[in-house]
Amino acid sequence: MPDRPNILYVIVDNQSAWTLGCHGNTEIATPNIDRLAAGGVRFERAFCVNPVCSPNRATNLTGLVPSQHGVHSWLGREQPDAQVGPDAYCTIEEFTSLPAMLAREGYRCGLSGKWHLGDSLRPQLGFSYWFTMPRGHTHSFRGMEAVWHGETYTEPCHFVEATADHALDFLRTGGDEPFFLYVGFNGPYGLDNDLRTGDPLSRHIARYADAPMLCCPRGPMHPWLRQYRDIYASDDARRRYAAAITCVDEGLGRLLDELDAQGVAEDTLVIFTADHGLCAGHHGVWGMGDHSVPRHMFQPNMHVPLVFRHRARMPAGAVCGRMVCHYDLLPSLCEHLDLGGPEDGLPRAGRSYAAALEGGPMPAWEEIVFHEYGEVRAVQTPDWKLVLRHPDGPDELYRIGEDPGEWVNLTGSDEGADAEAELRGRLAEFFARYSKPQYDVWRGGRSKAGPLAP
Repeated sequence: MPDRPNILYVIVDNQSAWTLGCHGNTEIATPNIDRLAAGGVRFERAFCVNPVCSPNRATNLTGLVPSQHGVHSWLGREQPDAQVGPDAYCTIEEFTSLPAMLAREGYRCGLSGKWHLGDSLRPQLGFSYWFTMPRGHTHSFRGMEAVWHGETYTEPCHFVEATADHALDFLRTGGDEPFFLYVGFNGPYGLDNDLRTGDPLSRHIARYADAPMLCCPRGPMHPWLRQYRDIYASDDARRRYAAAITCVDEGLGRLLDELDAQGVAEDTLVIFTADHGLCAGHHGVWGMGDHSVPRHMFQPNMHVPLVFRHRARMPAGAVCGRMVCHYDLLPSLCEHLDLGGPEDGLPRAGRSYAAALEGGPMPAWEEIVFHEYGEVRAVQTPDWKLVLRHPDGPDELYRIGEDPGEWVNLTGSDEGADAEAELRGRLAEFFARYSKPQYDVWRGGRSKAGPLAP
């Protein structure tokens, strides 16, 4: 086996690109994410495939879209329970996945933090170190249920800090083989009871005690919003969300410092991203895609951070402006790491941006990304964004290049007619090519997450 770099993959929960200093936010402190970006490659226009958590986690690890891997929503609605029940199963075990590929290449694979892809009580897909949550939801960062050595217990520490502690334990107990460490911080979240009551983030909340939090809009509430209406206008909720972001940033900083201390930072590939974003007042919404009726795909929920650092092979401070999606991650890593391709025979929509990671010119790259969440599908280009809801709408069409706030719906208008026709055709073509019939919910397929709520 040729020499392989170590890999630290950090995926956070409910954090948009707008929250970061390296994306222009001057109110929320993210010094460690920002130093990671300064030392590597930051993608300005990276998008998730779906506006809730489990589907994106599945897509990042398999390169498949939800209508291929079948995880259309967050796990927790299904019966029987895929996560910890007697019929628990890993929802992506049937596909080629990144950790399984790396384990076959001789990597020592560890998980610390949120998994939310099923069968939470046992290591899987090549992981040997396994600290996680039995389920995906965070009610509070303190007093959470956790899984360690196959048993559940109540974690006394702040769970973001416990996740960092276990990640450090993994880093400090390895041998000579390269490692793949998957760190799933369950923060900043922005949906838990900590936004309403108490203050479990006292070390960080003082920083924001008088912050105006202008990065979180305070316009009229959108009529579609069905949840978190009680905190929509709360300044305290905005400040607590900012404190949770800084808490996650601190956890990342501890891991980066450990790589430096061990002398392995030079040849460790560090990846930082989020499962999806969060509307914190943006477009009159608080929450993610399932907190409105109908479910939404507003841009703050879909635009995610994506940063790579591999000092031995990547330029420092580079910025890539291409539109990329979570389904592009696996082919890009396969090329960068010389892993070969997936072996399950399924077509992948993703394209490799490895050249951009290594400081070279990008290959021919069409600026277009696709999204889906059950009956909601969307496609966007730099100029336009089309959202369709099967079978009866309401549909949305925005001239996203001129209307980034998605305020003027142009479906059915003369102004948008040509773009709408073209994008409807592109959506149909994309899903006809990539959907597996058993998971194509537009054509009677099922979701592994069970029936999707209206």
